[in-house]
Amino acid sequence: MVERTTTSVGANGKMITAERPEDIRNVVLVGHSGSGKTTLVEALALATGAVPRAGRVEDGTSVSDYDDIEQRQHRSVQLSVIPMGWDGTKVNLLDTPGYADFVGELRAGLRAADAALFVLSAAAGVEGISGPTLALWEECASVGMPRAIVLTHLDTARADFEEMTETCREILGGGRAESMLPLHLPVYGPKSADGHRPVIGLIDLLSQHVYDYSAGEHTETPASEEQLPLMADARDRLIEGIIAESEDETLMDRYIGGEEIDLATLVEDLEKAVARGSFHPVLIAAPPPEGARQGLGTVEILDLITRGFPTPAEHPVAASSAGRSEQLVCDPKAPLAAEVIRTASDPYVGRMSLVRVFSGTLRADDTVHVWGHRTGGVEVEHDSDERIGAVSAPFGKQQRPLGQAIAGDIVCVTKLTRAETGDTLSAKDTPLLIEPWSMPDPLLPVAVEAHSKADEDKLSLGLGRLVAEDPTVRLEQNPDTHQLVLWCLGEAHRDVALERLRSRFGVQVDVIDHRVALRETFAGTASGRGRHVKQSGGHGQFAICEIEVAPLPGGSGIEFVDRVVGGVVPRQFIPSVEKGVRAQAARGVVAGYPLVDVRVTLFEGKAHSVDSSDAAFQMAGGLALREAAAAARLSLLEPIAEVRVVVSDDYVGPILVDLSGRRGRVLGTEPVGLGRTAIRAEVPELELSRYAVDLRSLAHGAATFTRTYTRHEAMPSQLADTIREKTKSAG
Repeated sequence: MVERTTTSVGANGKMITAERPEDIRNVVLVGHSGSGKTTLVEALALATGAVPRAGRVEDGTSVSDYDDIEQRQHRSVQLSVIPMGWDGTKVNLLDTPGYADFVGELRAGLRAADAALFVLSAAAGVEGISGPTLALWEECASVGMPRAIVLTHLDTARADFEEMTETCREILGGGRAESMLPLHLPVYGPKSADGHRPVIGLIDLLSQHVYDYSAGEHTETPASEEQLPLMADARDRLIEGIIAESEDETLMDRYIGGEEIDLATLVEDLEKAVARGSFHPVLIAAPPPEGARQGLGTVEILDLITRGFPTPAEHPVAASSAGRSEQLVCDPKAPLAAEVIRTASDPYVGRMSLVRVFSGTLRADDTVHVWGHRTGGVEVEHDSDERIGAVSAPFGKQQRPLGQAIAGDIVCVTKLTRAETGDTLSAKDTPLLIEPWSMPDPLLPVAVEAHSKADEDKLSLGLGRLVAEDPTVRLEQNPDTHQLVLWCLGEAHRDVALERLRSRFGVQVDVIDHRVALRETFAGTASGRGRHVKQSGGHGQFAICEIEVAPLPGGSGIEFVDRVVGGVVPRQFIPSVEKGVRAQAARGVVAGYPLVDVRVTLFEGKAHSVDSSDAAFQMAGGLALREAAAAARLSLLEPIAEVRVVVSDDYVGPILVDLSGRRGRVLGTEPVGLGRTAIRAEVPELELSRYAVDLRSLAHGAATFTRTYTRHEAMPSQLADTIREKTKSAG
């Protein structure tokens, strides 16, 4: 049995630090909600001695769930980092939310990590490998990130180890059996009266030893004579897969020739194939029994992390300086280059930034250069120097002070008031910019307004801080509807954003109906006469103008034509008429929506030598436009968006039916690989307000979409009449 050391940060008071980047492993846990990621983190922390006992998500004692919102919702909503020590290596585990609304936190975890554990529930079967999970797997594959699969919930009645392993190979491995194979087989205990079959141990296919966890501790014994034949076929497939994916041709020739390969060589090739990202081992995990220290598979997972996953030095990241791109060197002595992974506000400490150091050394009280782009729909480049505060190791609610953080490590930094998520921290004399990672586009609109005058005074600051903390929230001040709109990823994301506004920033807002930017236009030609004459003593007002309004093609705006002859409207007042017409068009003429795509021709009018004025002719121009509108047939225009939906082939039919029910016009479909289809359609934006929520429900999470405004076009007259009636009754 391998002798291991366990030192960590936690209840035992020990601090695990790394002197070299080679002694650090950064691993992100990815998986659907309920797969057991946080439970696995707790089990690993317990096995390393980082915590004295495992907590629970449901009662708020989990080291990964320490936010008040998480405790109320009984699920993770933000990224958390749990450092622990194993066999002389510092392991930073990044626990991510499994719910799709918080994919921004997950992507931040992917950026900070050098390898990924995909945690999948064997009880969920194929449904556990949803569209988002597959998309993230492909995203990791595109950058060559090493990945392993951890199967949980094997002790449930519906779980089938062989079937789930095959499902993973088919969906995630693309059917390539040699690239995704189990390292162990489960050992089941006796079946209970209710059919429950606990997994009490593992058979190691390489060493042919049995790891017994039935007593809550990892014990190792040789496989029995009865167990050896059960593992023979699986062991042969594993050895062949390891040799093939490590591309060790000499070893393959020896193996095919019947030579017995020693265990050390096989383990070395396994670690090489895993680190290259070409082989994805399947492991098994279960939480420890009450009072036990080690959960099933924890030792094997920690061994794989420390021996098979790459060091930060093996995960290069590019940065740019003065227009030139360069690969960062993971060296504590190199110039500083770090990135803000996420930001949060602490009521006692203030803003706290979670930072991944890619190069150099980050020291407390250093002055660094902050460079990046603001998010939330506002692309404003900012760069400035700022002095950081304390540097600490995060561990749940605790912050353990550190003097510095070397390249490869992940730490918390205080007092970075200007730095936002995605910003780069670098040395003052060598400023660098790391390209920020991509974030999903928030597509659920939430219109808000301040609850009271006191909230109105704090609203701008609170929203600014919310957007700085969460780059998946986009803030929009809609110029057409004059509404303040928060764009979110889903209803759960919306609820968390509003709760953070209230609890963290002290701002109470009310959610109001989101308005779509409708417009009006003339469907035919009409004339109008504007008469503004007032004689009430003193200086009077006198202005009369006559106009003709005609429709123009979409996108033409307002065209004003002067055809006055004989000076009936003095030249100095013609711009006044135009100004009044345009102002009235912006306010709307019937239902309060802006008037567009018309030609307004001024052809007649009257003026007074004393009482005519700029203000009088502005008023007359607006009155003339309103009179023309009253005599004409108007069309209500609605915005049309081009929507691209990428969905599993199983749900193409329901999606097409749903789009048709939303008055959509399908433009085409095309396969995009891995059993998915892209659907392009034009859909009125009135029908898309809740599409982010409805699509997820319709496709069971196996679909994503994007939307792009294309144009405004006339809506059906019956629907237009209904909207006008609602507008009048509301007014």
